[in-house]
Amino acid sequence: MAMDSAAAPQTLHGAFAKARSRAPSLPFLAQSALTGGAEWTFAQAGEAVDRLAGQYRSRGWGAGHRVALAVGNHPRHFFHFLALNRLGASIVPLNPDHRGSEIRHALRLAGVDMVVAQPDRLAAVTQAIAADELLRSIPVGAVDALDSTLPAATRPTVDGGDAWTREAAILFTSGTSGAPKGCVLTNEYVLTAGAWYRDLGGLLTLRPAQERVLNPLPVFHMNCGMTTIAAMCLTDNCLVIPDRFHASTWWEDCVRSAATAVHFLGIMPPALYKQTAGAWESRHQIRFGLGAGCDPSLHPGFEQRFGFPLVEVWGMTETGRFLSNQHEPRRTDTRAFGRASDPLQVRVVDDGDRDLPDATPGQMLVRADGADPRRGFFGGYLDDPDATATAWRGGWFHTGDVVTRDSTGMLYFVDRRKDMIRRSGENISASEVEAALAAHAAVARIAVLAVADEMRDEEVLAVVVLSTGIAADAATAQQLVAHCLGELAYYKAPGWVVFRDSLPVTGTNKLQKSGIFAPGTDPRAEAIDCRALKKRIPSINPHGAAPGPTGVRA
Repeated sequence: MAMDSAAAPQTLHGAFAKARSRAPSLPFLAQSALTGGAEWTFAQAGEAVDRLAGQYRSRGWGAGHRVALAVGNHPRHFFHFLALNRLGASIVPLNPDHRGSEIRHALRLAGVDMVVAQPDRLAAVTQAIAADELLRSIPVGAVDALDSTLPAATRPTVDGGDAWTREAAILFTSGTSGAPKGCVLTNEYVLTAGAWYRDLGGLLTLRPAQERVLNPLPVFHMNCGMTTIAAMCLTDNCLVIPDRFHASTWWEDCVRSAATAVHFLGIMPPALYKQTAGAWESRHQIRFGLGAGCDPSLHPGFEQRFGFPLVEVWGMTETGRFLSNQHEPRRTDTRAFGRASDPLQVRVVDDGDRDLPDATPGQMLVRADGADPRRGFFGGYLDDPDATATAWRGGWFHTGDVVTRDSTGMLYFVDRRKDMIRRSGENISASEVEAALAAHAAVARIAVLAVADEMRDEEVLAVVVLSTGIAADAATAQQLVAHCLGELAYYKAPGWVVFRDSLPVTGTNKLQKSGIFAPGTDPRAEAIDCRALKKRIPSINPHGAAPGPTGVRA
């Protein structure tokens, strides 16, 4: 699985180049049919990558540089990724929903040398940079006019070193006690993850040169942005990219895009199941869905109605490879997500890292077998050796997820130990939202929690102690949410706001979140509902339906 033989590709671009040579006329990247439908063969994508690599090289970009990509879900994101990977540079994909403080945090932490942005992201990126004196020297290029806007590198390239262990990307993952941490991902990580997907077999078998994988997950997540694109290169298959998931047109998109497989998040199955039955849902060619979080009460009915298996998997940005429940018989009425599979090893432990007996909930630890337990995992948290060491204490990666294991080795998801909120598949750090709210003059003390949400799994709840003289009313709640919407992605803002005179603390004055609400009560009963304020800023679809640099109509 590690792909470390001399004949194997040592970079993502190397894997793409081999596929380009093997299968030049096969489709490699495509927009979904309902978001343009343009399609690029391996040869056409190669021409675009060659052209971009030449442009970057001519301006001095290469090994040792980090380039932030604010391109969003579009094939051209991968053109830039492959071109920069070819030159030894690293990418830092940015979430298109992020605003001021989030953009600045990502650029600062990653030490970004340049940003390449799509037209509707240029203003947000340039405004974020302008607001921070330390970032103002970062140049910004427009992805649709790179010939005229690509700035020259301000520092020389460096010796790229061993290509296999060279940094390929920085992805951000929500922290438990602060802003998101940067995960260092190497070429080894990307190709190992892709090979793992390629070799899973069972219900997740990828047939060489036959699959069209429709993946609505964002390119700044490892699922689409690393694992899937690498697997497509290794199997001569096609990645189909919608702008995002649209429940009302999903089946039509699947049919028109000729998808043979889809990826999903937990929010998608219930949204699709609630749709009125229509002709499109019975015309698809989908062989499997890969994802996580399908409600067990819905899972069997979904598969029966739509005619393909939803294969539950477990993975993290840090692990790259994922555990999967891809072999029959599957327990779709449970939260089963698979068994340990070589070279991944799993333990279930208590708070003292002591192994627990079967059927006992505990934290899941994972590692690779052999002399290097970190083989194929992320390279560490960027500029945070203490956090990396803590996560890897005892030679095992501590996932923060609570699971049980049965006598056959099957693992079942129970809960998360981390102080995170999972809304519609997005991990939200409570402390990040707390920091944004604490900056508002009306807030004296703040606690952010997860509350149940029938549609989105969880929603953000803010419990606020107001400064003296501030009215505890709906208008104030809306002002606080509006403040968050100006600083954070829309999905991170509170959907519910509760006002309290004080918050419970421990003897050392630490916030005691478990004491805010009485056990068994629903916090929403006393909260102000602000969910209607949480709206995604509409995209102007800057890429339009027009084909890309060498695209042709699908």
